[in-house]
Amino acid sequence: MAGHSHWAGIKHKKALVDAKRGKMWSKLSKAIIVAAKMGGGDPDANLRLRYAIDDAKAVSMPKDNIQRAIKKGSGELDGGNIEEIIYEGYGTAGVAVLCEVLTDNRNRTAPEIRKIFEMANGKLGSTGCVAWMFDTKGLFLISADAADEDTLMELALEAGAEDVKLEADSFEITCDPTAFQDVTAALSQADIKPEASQLARVPQNTVDLGASDARKVLRLIERLDDHDDVQAVSANFNIPDDVMAEIGEE
Repeated sequence: MAGHSHWAGIKHKKALVDAKRGKMWSKLSKAIIVAAKMGGGDPDANLRLRYAIDDAKAVSMPKDNIQRAIKKGSGELDGGNIEEIIYEGYGTAGVAVLCEVLTDNRNRTAPEIRKIFEMANGKLGSTGCVAWMFDTKGLFLISADAADEDTLMELALEAGAEDVKLEADSFEITCDPTAFQDVTAALSQADIKPEASQLARVPQNTVDLGASDARKVLRLIERLDDHDDVQAVSANFNIPDDVMAEIGEE
């Protein structure tokens, strides 16, 4: 289990989407608002907005909600005063943690994020303290049953992907952010539907964790991810298969 938490836990999270759909829609609305605020309300001319809308549609967010969020971001409706903040810190065993936050009140959000770190034996750090340890990449998760490895690798690499590797029962495709749309289009044309696709912060190196530290780090990641203002959490930990099996049996 690698440490970019949205990515690593995507299968587990998909099972929780229905239970947390209201919270998910709220987070996605913020993402749409900020994207429209930064680049305008036309998804054909605003790639970030297009991705945000695609994410919203993937969890069945109603069209009216999407349009309302776009109008808030473009200034047609009130409620678009949301800012983007990166919080950085450390968890147990020196694990680097980066939180991408969208909030309408940083004076409320900052102490709440700090408290979450402290409750999990972590520490909120200063701006830039861990961001340098991560690279932004396009990531695609594809079921091993959905495509032949050689075919998938040829297709992805021709579209600009950097790597295709088999992780457990899924293929993970990595690409530069500039190639994200090309890889997305190539997969679509080949009728290969990813289980998940996103732009994510991938750690350059990872810290292997034992069972005790892994429990604490996972608790921190889960609490951060569950916060209403947190859009994504990235961390540079790795949980070996035998340790993950031990934790899973509890």
